[in-house]
Amino acid sequence: MNFIHLGACIGDWNMSFLKGIHSYSKCGFTEFIKKNSKDNDQIYLIEANPKNIPKLKESYKDYKNAEIINMGISMTDNNNISFYYTEDNAPDYMVSSLQIDHVKKYYPDSEIKEYKIKTITINSLFKDYVKNSNIDYLSIDVEGLDFDILMNINFQKYNIINISIEHLHLSKLQKRKMVNHLLKHGYSYCGFGYDRDNFDYLFKKKKIFLNRILSKFLWLVSKKHLHILNFFVSKKDF
Repeated sequence: MNFIHLGACIGDWNMSFLKGIHSYSKCGFTEFIKKNSKDNDQIYLIEANPKNIPKLKESYKDYKNAEIINMGISMTDNNNISFYYTEDNAPDYMVSSLQIDHVKKYYPDSEIKEYKIKTITINSLFKDYVKNSNIDYLSIDVEGLDFDILMNINFQKYNIINISIEHLHLSKLQKRKMVNHLLKHGYSYCGFGYDRDNFDYLFKKKKIFLNRILSKFLWLVSKKHLHILNFFVSKKDF
């Protein structure tokens, strides 16, 4: 199997230290990887912020099959693009982004700093690093670019079985377009994704009739009421 984590942040680095800090929350996809991966599986951890790389390496120090890629995922392959963050978001810099307005939204009074980083498209990542057209688990958590990245995936070329995508920053229109796009490519909505705070949707490449019907209402349902919709999601085919 293979696992691809877009926006790996710091993994589960030093969770005891992070307790009580503003952004403390265990990384659900990191937990999922460590619980379910085997020695011969491949793990790809993509993190744009160079400040997070030492902690991410520490988090996965016992996983020899984990490859850490210090690049951003965007719409273009670029060797010199601005990446924004604030020290007020340390030590995990969870809302760092290629979009300065995204950082300002959460830290309007903070000093916004900038790195120049290398970026790669999602399809180039699959082609140049994963080198496999079959992908078992993909988690997308890239602070404001989630919709664009998912819509840019070449589903004709890449067979992705499970997609967990953060919905926190998606507009209703984006949710509607995303669901229709995924339905077109044979996916069904399957409830909450791997995020422990339930900020992710999970889509599986399987045509589950009831779930595909429920998917059409997803864009209308707020996070507060999403658990109600999920109550009716069929789990028998998972």
